[in-house]
Amino acid sequence: MRVGVVQLSSTLETQRNLLVAAEMIAKAATAGARLVVLPEVFNRRGESARVREQAEGLDGPSLLWAAEQARRHGLWLVAGSIAEQAGAAIHNTSCLFSPGGERVAVYRKIHLFDVDIPGAVSRESANVTPGSELVVSQVEGHLLGLTVCYDLRFPELYRRLTLLGARIITVPSAFTERTGRDHWEVLLRARAIENQVFVLAPNQLGTTPGTPSSYGRSMIIDPWGTVLAQAGDSESMIVADLDFARQDEIRLRLPSLQHRRPDLYAWPDPTENR
Repeated sequence: MRVGVVQLSSTLETQRNLLVAAEMIAKAATAGARLVVLPEVFNRRGESARVREQAEGLDGPSLLWAAEQARRHGLWLVAGSIAEQAGAAIHNTSCLFSPGGERVAVYRKIHLFDVDIPGAVSRESANVTPGSELVVSQVEGHLLGLTVCYDLRFPELYRRLTLLGARIITVPSAFTERTGRDHWEVLLRARAIENQVFVLAPNQLGTTPGTPSSYGRSMIIDPWGTVLAQAGDSESMIVADLDFARQDEIRLRLPSLQHRRPDLYAWPDPTENR
């Protein structure tokens, strides 16, 4: 299955962002992609303190646009993430759309980006409510697991998605330049290798007001940890072919998932009662 990953440098101007994203989706479709993944906050990036007034519902204009893009090109589309208004709560939400334009899966980011690193200061939890459900969904006969950006640092989530049957995991991101240059590729390849899954990781690029600079270098990685495609330093689209027979061979010849010892891993979390 051919897949496409879109790298954007989204701004505060939603219409501009959607126009660029539409051009990239069309290029991926022309290249034969059956699944395309957009980055985190693809529709609007910046001014995180104003996220509540920027949020949309699941039937808002950005996701209606995404549904139409999937339908127009007859492909599966992971609409990276948007700020979703859900009652009184705001979620960082990723949605999967079918080639018919149906919204078939909704994932609300579980791990929120609260850090205090020079060049990457963020307190996502000040405005966003974490999700509480793991999500996998069928795409072209294979299960796909949904995650978002900071989730990448939590290997337990990726292992659980793998045990639920995921063969592909998406990581739409606005991964910062400050942390990305040291951690982005290492973490992506580790999650692919340890779970023997394909990892599709579109990232934001560059700077916009009110948010840390993003690293770019979007990637498609196979279950051996090989980088099949990597974006450069511009808004762009990359494609690669996912070889599921090769994935089966890797899992057969190096059956690490079968060698797990969950009977020894289930210890109490020593931080729980602190």
